[in-house]
Formats: sequence, structure tokens, C-alpha cells
Amino acid sequence: MNILFVADPLASFKIYKDTTFAMMREAQSRGHTITACQPEHMSWVRGGQVQAQVQDIHLTGDAKDWFTTTATRTATLASFDAIVMRKDPPFDSEFFYATHLLEQAEREGAKVFNKPRALRDHPEKLAILEFPQFIGPTLVSRDAAEIKRFHAEHRDIILKPLDGMGGTGIFRVKDDGLNLGSIIETLNRDGAETVMVQKFLPAISEGDKRVLVIGGKPVPFCLARIPQGGEVRGNLAAGGKGVARPLTERDYDIANALGPILAARGLLLVGLDVIGDSLTEINVTSPTCFQEIFDQTGCNVAGLFVDALEAALQH
Repeated sequence: MNILFVADPLASFKIYKDTTFAMMREAQSRGHTITACQPEHMSWVRGGQVQAQVQDIHLTGDAKDWFTTTATRTATLASFDAIVMRKDPPFDSEFFYATHLLEQAEREGAKVFNKPRALRDHPEKLAILEFPQFIGPTLVSRDAAEIKRFHAEHRDIILKPLDGMGGTGIFRVKDDGLNLGSIIETLNRDGAETVMVQKFLPAISEGDKRVLVIGGKPVPFCLARIPQGGEVRGNLAAGGKGVARPLTERDYDIANALGPILAARGLLLVGLDVIGDSLTEINVTSPTCFQEIFDQTGCNVAGLFVDALEAALQH
């Protein structure tokens, strides 16, 4: 089959760790053809279908010049067997508009993974609100007084913006409340923007676990991203160390409860973030960690993903 990956520029890929690259490599190894474009390459005009300027590529196996472009052309999205949406956050206005173009392509016959409507319906910080039985004490508010009351109750808290990624904009405020007012002003922009506040979970010292769910089923290994050097953030982008581990019983409980629900909504690939026993985020835009898990355990996560993609196209 011919697969279109809607992603960031190919030149920006760090292929030794890039999950989209791992998907492409696995798909090509099975005889599928690989095409790529960026969201800004998509367009629609009345009387036509959603189309894009695309690159047909072949992966070379070389670490530096890792692909060759076999053709550059204009193609309708509905002409592909599958479209894999892998644009990294932030989920800004342009990402939002891209999901609408992809949804129009669906109406024209395209099959898109993850489903565009599901991407819009599951903002990565707020999606956990649907599953309160699995999360720790959490507040979503733009009101400074409410945030201060939450701190007074829990004494040690994490504050984060709703549109951040890779650990950006995350603050910890301990019992002394040092700089809490200033941090609130920075994150809520003097009451203009909503923030998420959560009780600090000491289990972060053991890692912020990325639990991958593919086709509604948990991958048996997670990647625990462990903060380094006094950092409170475990994100790899913030310098965290990634250690692959088997899922715990609690990890399975969370993944097995959420997996079928999210898969039924068109989310083929989900990354659950779990600290200790608590769910902290549901990542749906471009979950990562395939290669780190494979390198450390031999579990072919990309193979599981392409299995699920092939199965989804048979329905």
C-alpha cells in the first residue's frame, strides 16, 4: 500500500530516535511505498479534493543521507491507502486547521490515523479529565486564587501550560510557596490563559513512564523518562534519561481501561504518561519512544504499529 506521512520536514528528523522514521522503515520493509508532506503543503479548492505537494521517498539505510526522493508531485490525499498524521505539537491554530483539511479528505474517501476529529477532541493535558479514577489531585483553572488554594491544600505542586510539549513551561512550587504568584502570572498571563495544576508526585524520581497503546492494546514495555541533575522534568527533550521497563500491573490496568475506548474513537496510537500509579497525560498527536524501547528490549514497536495500521485498513 502507499502511505502518506504528514510530518515535520524530513531534514529535521533525528533518525536514530525518531518514531516516524521507525514507522517508515518498518512499512518499507514490508513492501509499502512511502510518501511525505508537511501540513502547509495541503490545500483544497471548490470542485476538487484535498491535495498536497508530496515527496515519494525511498529509505536508503544510510545514517546520514537516509532517504532519496524518487518523485515530487501533486496528489489528492484520497489517492493514498493510508494517511498517518505525525506533525509534532504545538497544537496551534495551524495544526487545528490541518485536522479540518484532513477531515475533509476523509469525506472524500481518505483513511487518516489518528483520526482528525479525535485529535481535536483529545487535547493532551485535558483528556485525562474523562478518567478521574486514574489521576492524582488536579486543578484546571485560570483563577489565581483557586490555584493558591490548591497549593495551600497540597503544599507541593506542579503547574504547566495546556499547550506545552517536551516539558516546556513546567514549574514546581514546594511548601514554602516561593514565587507562586509570579509563576501563576507567567502561566495564566494575568488571568487570560487556563493552566493545569497537579499535586507533585514523588514517584517522578522513578520516571515519567510513556505507556504506548496501539490499536487499543498496550505495548508490553514502557519508557521511564527519569529526571537528571536536580531537574523536576523527566521529558527526554528536557534531558531526562530513558529506561525501558516492563509494564506494571497498574500500567496495564490504566492502558486496558483506556485503550479500547480511545481506539474506538479512531486513535490508533496513544501515549499514556504515568507517574507512579497516576495517569498524567494522554498523548495523541505524535507519540514517541518506539526506537528507545526497541533498542533496549528488542520489542518491535514499529512492527506492532504497522500491524495495527494494516488491520485497520482491512475493515
